[in-house]
Amino acid sequence: MKLKDILTPEEMRQVTGKNNFAGAFKFVFDWGVMALTFIVAANYPNPLTILLALIVIGSRQLGLGILVHECGHRTLFTSNFWNDFCGRWLAGYPVFSNMDAYMRGHWKHHREAGTEGDPDLPNYKDYPVPRSSFKRKVKRDLTGQVGWRRIKSIYAAIGHLSALDPGTRQYLSRSLAVNVGLLAIFSAFGHPWLYLLWIGAFMTSHMLVTRIRQIAEHAAVPNQYSLDPRENTRTLLINPVERFFIAPHQVNFHLEHHLMPSVPIYRLKRLHEILKSKRYYEGVEFQRGYLNLLRTVTYPDTAQATTR
Repeated sequence: MKLKDILTPEEMRQVTGKNNFAGAFKFVFDWGVMALTFIVAANYPNPLTILLALIVIGSRQLGLGILVHECGHRTLFTSNFWNDFCGRWLAGYPVFSNMDAYMRGHWKHHREAGTEGDPDLPNYKDYPVPRSSFKRKVKRDLTGQVGWRRIKSIYAAIGHLSALDPGTRQYLSRSLAVNVGLLAIFSAFGHPWLYLLWIGAFMTSHMLVTRIRQIAEHAAVPNQYSLDPRENTRTLLINPVERFFIAPHQVNFHLEHHLMPSVPIYRLKRLHEILKSKRYYEGVEFQRGYLNLLRTVTYPDTAQATTR
């Protein structure tokens, strides 16, 4: 049954209404948290504040990636201009994310989810995995091995800028300019070394929380090759600490996003509540917390993987 046959016209308005203030607040919050984190690190540089900064900044960089996704769907603001401008300049370029290229693949992910044609399938198709395998992935993330490959690919692309298509060339040039601007801001305040925190977080904690987000959304779901989002996509119920560090901006309500991509991210929780009250989720298990999730998507090395 389609959601338009389940939701009343008033409920449809509730969940699809765009709010410019709510959209702008997402950017203010992410950049505000990062600014405060940089200020603390600059004024109280010690191993604890540096470690905390790497964790917080990496999670907020994921937040920026989520805002790229949301602006790419044109759901964060009422204006397409502000979706495009903010999604690119305030979210995408700082973390070298090409919103246009990303959305081309992402729309295919929406169309092909539950099939072999899903372009994101390699990120989660092999789950559940042995715990030793997952620990190795975490180690590669936190030691910067995965992030270093990403940095090298960006550097190589910039080195061959003239050979790239105009769209990619523009995205890379602007991303480089924004990052030089960040370095200039840190230098103007007398702390150019803070840019190393930006890069370090991007290469480590950001890679890990991005991996966990991908796993939470589609890995080890009830039926990876079902066309019903209730079987091939997961919503995870989480606490405020997990929301801050791992799942910014209600990204944990991923099932609702697949059911109705036109719903702004700040309305997904409301859509979840409405559908739950209408018993649309009968038979669907909503796990609580990322520790429970990680137990679901991994198994002891001595055990056999569950056939899915």
